[in-house]
Amino acid sequence: MKSVLVVGTGLMGASVGLALKAGGFAGEVIGWDARAEELAEAQRRGAIDRKLAGREAVSETDADVVVLATPVLAILDWMERLAPALKPHQLVTDLGSTKAEIAARAQRLFGRPGRAEFLPGHPMAGKESGGAALAEATLFQNAVWLFAPPAGEPKAGERNAGEPESAQAWRETVKGFGAQVREMDPRQHDEVCAWVSHLPQLLSTAISALLEDQFAADAEGMAAVQAIGGRALREITRLGSSPYSMWRDVALTNTEAIAAALWALEQRLAHVRENLRTPELREQFSRANRFRTSPRS
Repeated sequence: MKSVLVVGTGLMGASVGLALKAGGFAGEVIGWDARAEELAEAQRRGAIDRKLAGREAVSETDADVVVLATPVLAILDWMERLAPALKPHQLVTDLGSTKAEIAARAQRLFGRPGRAEFLPGHPMAGKESGGAALAEATLFQNAVWLFAPPAGEPKAGERNAGEPESAQAWRETVKGFGAQVREMDPRQHDEVCAWVSHLPQLLSTAISALLEDQFAADAEGMAAVQAIGGRALREITRLGSSPYSMWRDVALTNTEAIAAALWALEQRLAHVRENLRTPELREQFSRANRFRTSPRS
């Protein structure tokens, strides 16, 4: 692997570039972003060695690995653009937060005679705010980096011995970032992430928006909320700062699983509300306490 092209040089893409550099990657890291300021900042931070100008230059790249670090809908669009343009020795991978649609499109567009390979990926890392200025070489250390190849390419939890060397090499590169690599079926990935990632984000967004609506017209009340709101409030509203541009695409490409998780949460909240003065409230706290403290196999 002599060169890597990062498409989308915001927080995640620039962090990939910095992680490559920190891990001793001796090749060239190239960057492209639709936002000139993000591209310039990524280069200033040392996340990329040089910039590409124009979408056509991306399609014409001879980079060994192309990392799509954009929102999901843009990833799907880039897959359509790149599939007929790249060469068989090249590998495309992504950092998208949903995987079923990406894996299905990868199976249709890539890995065929005369075409590049595609390895769907998703690092479970990030921050509530984006941008190359916040990128870190250590962002992926101790994080789980999920790979979700199309069905049969390998099975979940396994790595296909016949997988292209480029894909195997990228897995090893990710391990070099300090990440824990794990395989998942694409649909299982989306179902699990709806609960462990997408639901917490939307809960934080809803609570933050509710507080804004409740106190926006009450300057004294808002000042009190901000002054006395402790660690619990800061933690539960932290994700409320996340950008709509990314989460819109997550909601559009994992609607069914997210809706099911939200419905279950609505039912549980209603149950808690109805039992504020009964012993059942204690049972809910007992169940919640076990989630964090009980050992799991």
